[in-house]
Amino acid sequence: MAISYYSQGEGVKVPNFRRRKVNNWLRTVAGDYGMEVIDVAYQFCDNETILDFNRKYLDHDYYTDIITFGQPQGDLIIADIVISVDQVRINAEDYETDFHTEVMRVMIHGILHLCGLDDGTPEEEAAMRAAEDRALAKLPDDLWM
Repeated sequence: MAISYYSQGEGVKVPNFRRRKVNNWLRTVAGDYGMEVIDVAYQFCDNETILDFNRKYLDHDYYTDIITFGQPQGDLIIADIVISVDQVRINAEDYETDFHTEVMRVMIHGILHLCGLDDGTPEEEAAMRAAEDRALAKLPDDLWM
């Protein structure tokens, strides 16, 4: 049951959070949906890297904050999740929230997709946002170093 964190791109670093606490949070939220996190690799990158992923794997020509690669296998989550820290910073400004909160929102967004939630329609997007908010409410206070 591994959750791992990597960075790719010049100057990109994995955000400095307490990994054990975040891992427990991710597992708890997945468990709320009857899912178990088995192997998830988070890769933090810049906008150009995520654009390359979008073009290569999804045939999309635009920036995004997250791409989730993986399909649940029964109730097990095995996935690679790519997050653009550049786009997370932009989101934080656009949504008038802090960077740390937005990092956690995007991280749990990927897990929620793997738990069966989608955001393709306005109704699904509203349900996803509500699920993200419920998950964020479960975050421990002393998360950031």
